[in-house]
Amino acid sequence: MPYHDLHGHADDPLLVLGPSLGTSTVLWEPHLDALSSCFQVLRFDLPGHGGSPTGLLSDPTPGGTRVKDLAALVLGLVDHYGRHDFHYAGVSLGGAIGAHLAVHHPQRVASLAMVCSSAHFGPATPWLERASLVRLEGIRPVLGTIPGRWFADPLTAETPVGRTLLTALAETDPAGYAACCDALAAYDLRAELTRISAPTLVVGGSRDVATPLSHATELARGVHGATLLTIDAGHLAVEQPQALQEALLAHLGAVVR
Repeated sequence: MPYHDLHGHADDPLLVLGPSLGTSTVLWEPHLDALSSCFQVLRFDLPGHGGSPTGLLSDPTPGGTRVKDLAALVLGLVDHYGRHDFHYAGVSLGGAIGAHLAVHHPQRVASLAMVCSSAHFGPATPWLERASLVRLEGIRPVLGTIPGRWFADPLTAETPVGRTLLTALAETDPAGYAACCDALAAYDLRAELTRISAPTLVVGGSRDVATPLSHATELARGVHGATLLTIDAGHLAVEQPQALQEALLAHLGAVVR
């Protein structure tokens, strides 16, 4: 079972929060108090990230992991707590997991929020090359390039939030990180977006270089009735926590009455 934590009351609706590649449950820390005031919040770590072992994956060999495998772990967690339907919000890869669940398990996803995410994260080759590099040399080779991809302002790397996130990245198991890169390489939900029936919020960062606004626009156009919101932030949306939090609460509040 993936590492996870629960906050809030068990009689409240369940909200699952998904992290991005290279991060952990700490990504959602700034929003935990506000969200858990009206939801039971379940945060989880991806395999090899935070407290989750890479051994959770049925096939961690190169090319063996798909987003569907990560989504299955999430459903297992929800089932473990005896829940059926749940709300879901995720950043980047975390958002892709939510979209997969909304397409393939529509009866279980009550609402969906995708933050700085995509229906397709670009050509497979760069992801497979990154996976191969990390398997051979560990996480260190990617550490220098990540601040420029994650943060709108590179100086964010020197803030407490930035340092916490980069520390979590440095401690990620290379095999787990590489497996998640494989999942991103194979992921392409563009032809299936119309199958998402859950009320959907798409949040794009105006200074996101990893998943530019065109990705958010494609998501919003593909999902019927989706709401698109742009905030002045980079890939992890950490620069505008209040704006993101208000957007999530408004979205969830419109669904849960």
